[in-house]
Formats: sequence, structure tokens, C-alpha cells
Amino acid sequence: MKIRLLVLLLGLTFNAAAEQKAEQNPGALPPEASVIDTLHNHPRIREADSFIVGETAQRAALVAGSHEWTVRLGGQQRRTDDPGQPGQRYQEWNVALERPLRLYGKAELDEAMGNAGVSQAELAARAVRHETSRNLLSAWFNWLRENVAAEQWREQVALVGRQAAALKRRHQLGDASRIEQTLADAALAQAEAQYTQARVRQQMAEAGLQRLYPALPVTPPSSLPEPVEPGGDEAKWRERIIENNHDLGLVRLEQQRSSISARRAERERYPDPSVGIQYSRERSGAEHVAGLFVSIPLAGEKRRRDADTAQAQARMAEYRAQDVRQKIEAEAAGYFHSALGAYRSWLSANTAATQLEQVARMTQRAYALGEGSLDDFLTRQRLANEARLGELQGRLDAIERYHRLQLEARQLWDFGGAGG
Repeated sequence: MKIRLLVLLLGLTFNAAAEQKAEQNPGALPPEASVIDTLHNHPRIREADSFIVGETAQRAALVAGSHEWTVRLGGQQRRTDDPGQPGQRYQEWNVALERPLRLYGKAELDEAMGNAGVSQAELAARAVRHETSRNLLSAWFNWLRENVAAEQWREQVALVGRQAAALKRRHQLGDASRIEQTLADAALAQAEAQYTQARVRQQMAEAGLQRLYPALPVTPPSSLPEPVEPGGDEAKWRERIIENNHDLGLVRLEQQRSSISARRAERERYPDPSVGIQYSRERSGAEHVAGLFVSIPLAGEKRRRDADTAQAQARMAEYRAQDVRQKIEAEAAGYFHSALGAYRSWLSANTAATQLEQVARMTQRAYALGEGSLDDFLTRQRLANEARLGELQGRLDAIERYHRLQLEARQLWDFGGAGG
């Protein structure tokens, strides 16, 4: 009877420690300073920032234009067959300086094209930062799930181990049967196997997190907060997500850039003339000739076909923007309902786990008092442990999906900056 009471006290001590641990509530996200450092130094984000530098240089090149000054030098020898002066030879040379003129508003369109390119690069950098934030959030919660599972099974091993040791002592004193000891040992072996598997998954997730995001700490929170139910309705969340969506902004900028490109190609159907000055020294310096000249290319079929191609690409960009908006609207609604559904699912899982833990405690008391069987007690305890593990996984799912909803609405980790 004393050993049975010892089993009961061990269980009560374990439950009290778990309840005290659950009172702490530091939050489930990594420290914000670590997230900022991770995003700032991530290779993909640095690559995107470098792309901004390249597009800025490209804008300067477009503003400057591709038309350059051309210098032409020439030399010749003149021989005359004049009757009075037969066989006279003269050394002559000429020089010319010319440059095409960018007319018909092409310079303004080139500058607009460069500005659109820089805006697109800046928004692309923010999109890369956002995608990196998504991946970071996913990897972090994947590690938390495996860590919680390993911790839950570690505690289960400790609890079952204490119970198995107590039954072994009872068996030595003749107060417990061989079957009861064997059942307890089997339950311990099962819990140890589950803990070993959970520990391997935890180590794999931790290794992946450390290598992908070395600035993030691998210290789990001392406890998990309760999930938050998404406030507002679907329409409000959808509006926020669409308003701040980088992918939609990128296709809109691409549409704008394609439109400018089409107008630029249309203007290219009018060739740019070249103007220049020339000077020549003839008859060995006896004659000096200076002049101006204009050359105008004759437009061919290719210019018209290039303009038609640019117009088609502009229409493609417009349809692509419409398609992306439809997809984002559907995804935005999905984020809201996923977060709301995960929260409600966690409520049910928490209720079930609490009730099964109550049943396990009652079964434990009954067994300690000599009522019920050890098999019933171990079964109820296993079911309670699995239910609590399911509740913890559901809790993390609900927390992650709510934070993902915040992330898509730019209410989480929106640090600003060129790539912010």
C-alpha cells in the first residue's frame, strides 16, 4: 500500500511541475533582434540588394543613352592630269565628328524605363525578404514541434521510469505480480523508443535551423503561449494582404515597365538622325573645307515588328497581373481560414487532453488505492500523453498560422529598409 501511495505522489509531483512550467509565457517567436540580423545577412537578401545597385546603374545608363560621339579620320592622295601641270600629287586628309540625336521623346521614355527598373528591383528585394521570413518562420516552428515532442516524450519516460522502478521494488517485496512489473517495463520501453525517435527528429530540425539561420538562437521558449484567435473578418484580412502583397506589386510594375517598353519600341520606328561637322585639308593645304552634315537611317520592317512584339508583351503582362491578383485573393482567404480553423481545432484538442489527463489521474488514484488494474492505468496514461502531445502540436500549428497571417498582412517582421 505504501508503494502504491508512492506511485500516486510521484504522479502528483510531476503534474504540479508541469502546471508550474505552463504558467510562464515568454512567447513562441525567436528574438526580434536575431530575426533582424538573420534577414540582414542572409545571402538571398544580399543578392537582392546587389540587384538594386545593378538596376540603379542601369537607370543611369538609360538616362545617358547609347548614342555616342563618333570620330572619322581619312587620308587620301590626289594626282592631277592638268595639261599645264601634269602628274601633280597632293596629300589630303579629312576629319569628321558626328553623333545621333535621341528625338521623339525617347530620352524621357528611357528614363521612365530606368525608374521602373529600380522600383521593380527594390520591390523584388522586399519580396525576397518576405519569402525568407516565411521560410524562417516555417523552419522555426518545425524545430519547435520536434523539440516539444521530444520534451513531452522525455517527461513521459521519466514518469513511466519512476513508476516502473516503484513496481520493481513492489515485486521484490512481493506486493506486485510479475505481470505488473513486465507491463511497466514494456510501457517504459515503448516510451523510450518514442523518445529516441523524437530526439532524432529534433536534432535533425535543429541542425537544419542552425545551418540555414545561424543568427537564430536554438534555445526553446520555457513554455508556449496560448494561441490567439484572428480578430476581424475575412474581408479585412484579405484587403490587408492584397494591399501589401509584393508579388502583386511586382507584376503591376512589370506591367508598367512593359507598357513603357511598348511605347519606346513604337517610337523606335522613327529612326534617330545623326548630325556632325567635318573638316578636310585638300591639295596639300591649298584648300580647306569645313561643313555640316545630317544622316537619316531609313526605317525597315524590323522596327515595326519589334513594336508589335512589345505591344504583345505589354498585353501579356496585363493578363498576368489579373491572374496573380485572383490567386492572391484566394490565398489571402486561405490564410485567414487556416488560422481560424487551427485555433478552433486547438480548443478541442486542449479540452480532450485536459479530460484525458483527469481520467489518467483518477485511474492512477484508483490503482494506488487498490482499485483497477495496472493495464488500465498505463493505457489511460498513454492516451493522456498522446492527447497532450496532440494539443501541443495543435497549439504550435495555431500559433504559427496566426503569425503567418500577420506576416502576409505585413504586421510581423516588417522592418522596412531597401529590402524591408
